Amino acid sequence: MQVIETEKRELQLIFVNKELEASNKQLAIQNAEKEERAAELVIANSELAYQNNEKVKRADELVIAIEELTYQNQEKVKRAEELVIAIKELTYQNSEKEKRADELVIANRELAYQNSEKEKRADELLIANKELAYQNAEKEKRAEELIIANKELAYQNSEKEKRAAELVIANKELAYQNQEKEKRAQELILANTELAYQNIEMEKRARELLIANKEIESFYYISSHDLQEPLRKIQTFSGRIFVEEYDNLSAMGKYYVERTKLSALHMQTLIDDLLAYSRTKTTQRKFVNSNLNKIVKEAIKMLKEEIKEKQAIIEVQDLSEVNVIPFQFRQLLQNLISNSLKYSVPEVQPHIVITSDFIKYDNAASTDLVLKCDHHHISVIDNGIGFDAKFNEKIFEIFQRLHHKNVYKGTGIGLTIARKIVENHNGIITATSTVNNGARFDIYIPAIQVH
Repeated sequence: MQVIETEKRELQLIFVNKELEASNKQLAIQNAEKEERAAELVIANSELAYQNNEKVKRADELVIAIEELTYQNQEKVKRAEELVIAIKELTYQNSEKEKRADELVIANRELAYQNSEKEKRADELLIANKELAYQNAEKEKRAEELIIANKELAYQNSEKEKRAAELVIANKELAYQNQEKEKRAQELILANTELAYQNIEMEKRARELLIANKEIESFYYISSHDLQEPLRKIQTFSGRIFVEEYDNLSAMGKYYVERTKLSALHMQTLIDDLLAYSRTKTTQRKFVNSNLNKIVKEAIKMLKEEIKEKQAIIEVQDLSEVNVIPFQFRQLLQNLISNSLKYSVPEVQPHIVITSDFIKYDNAASTDLVLKCDHHHISVIDNGIGFDAKFNEKIFEIFQRLHHKNVYKGTGIGLTIARKIVENHNGIITATSTVNNGARFDIYIPAIQVH
């Protein structure tokens, strides 16, 4: 019985030893698998460390590039701020990756500890394998996160390159703008120099104008007092001689007295016209919105006797309201109507037509307007003797006459005064005519006057 029991124990011991050998073989295979995993993990760690080193180098290079770009493009603050934010994000991601690497080191240490424990405790091998599988799954997740992080880093690098290209373009644009500003500054310096020169010239002209005005005032005083007083005496005494001593005069004496009276009258007319002309220069310009129909009526009233004598027809169309110096504009129209009456065709009833139009200025229009603003166009047209077209400008010159004074009376100042009045209104007057076909005077004055 004891022999049988002994044999049973030996058989049991053999069976246990075989199981233990099988278990050890299985454990050896598992340890070999673990060593292969550990080797792969070491390679992965080395690769991760290399990538981290490369990332650190790239980060250092990026910091240097960012600092250089920041120094060169201080004007592009917004772009620099975006770049700083990107760097912070990259730093944060690198920090997160270092944390993951630290976690991986801890996991490796934990795995080594578990392998040691598994060697001691074979019965805990299954639990350890499950733990390893779990850790491997976590590593795969970390690897996927690393891939995503790398893609994100590549995208950010691409965006940074785009920003760098935009910064280059912006710098070129800024350089161009600076060049343009320098050109404008030089032009402004030239303009200021020219303006200073013009101001000096204007001061000179103002002094000259002041002297001229004083001379005109002196002339006006002399014309009003010193010249007219002896002229009145000439007219008075020649008139008395012609009336009181008429019978005692010879025929030649009567002729001389008559010529003296006519010369004195011509002198009086000349002085009056010169005074009128001087007033057009010295009178203060006060523009008033005035009814042109009313002004024409006043001018016609002043020429009532001449119109009646000539039996003239004056056709006045519906005229507009104008911004003028009223008494000057009345003088202007009076002179033009008087001129038409004076140079009418003998034995032909004078016919004078006065019209006006408002012209709206349009810069885009193809019409070449006389004034580059809204303006009034006033026309005075007659059926008189007219004049040669070559005298269109000459008739406005002072003391210029196209006919001998014995044929048509006058001093040759009327149209000169008319042009001066139009100039006082910042306008233009033109004359057009042909011989024996009447004359036309066109006046253009701005609708809004600058006071």
